Amino acid sequence: METSESINELAAALSKAQGKITGALKDSSNPFFKSKYADLASCWDACRAHLSDNGLAVIQTTQDGDGAATVVTRLVHSSGQWVQGKLTLHPKDAGPQAVGSTLTYARRYALAAIVGLAQIDDDAESGTGRGHISPNAAVNSGKPPSLEAQLIASNFKAAVDLNNPEQILKISAKANEDHDLYQDAWRLLDSKTRTAITKVINGSKAPAN
Repeated sequence: METSESINELAAALSKAQGKITGALKDSSNPFFKSKYADLASCWDACRAHLSDNGLAVIQTTQDGDGAATVVTRLVHSSGQWVQGKLTLHPKDAGPQAVGSTLTYARRYALAAIVGLAQIDDDAESGTGRGHISPNAAVNSGKPPSLEAQLIASNFKAAVDLNNPEQILKISAKANEDHDLYQDAWRLLDSKTRTAITKVINGSKAPAN
């Protein structure tokens, strides 16, 4: 993250804005996952007025290079103070639809991150060690899922949504370091997402011809 020399006035203003900002409404549907999520417009609706009321604004620009799409998000205050961050994602191909979808996805997450906007349910969204967790192993324990489990589930959904097998395998390998945590995350996924993940993992284990 980059910042202006001082951010004291920005920090005070953001603190006031965050006291008013609530979660973004889940008013968009993802037919692949049969779920609802807060789209970019909903994220803006949840925070725009509160940011403006406190002299804050968000500027988002894009950069392109080596097949990657980067969104640069800057939170600015009327005093001239600012903070800035970058989020880089890799579209599944170079087509305009894939690139546009990836940029929109990145803008939504970057906006939420820089203003502290909660996104609870979104589209948001290697087979080594002990292997993947099967649906039969995901028995509901009755306890609420941890933030770590929610993050893993969200990352899985994002990787499936972006059709990124390499990222699915990386998430699976990392999650397998904690079997119980992997189970908790798996329990948060719908059946179609589980099936997509399982196909990628099983495909990575297929013997070479």
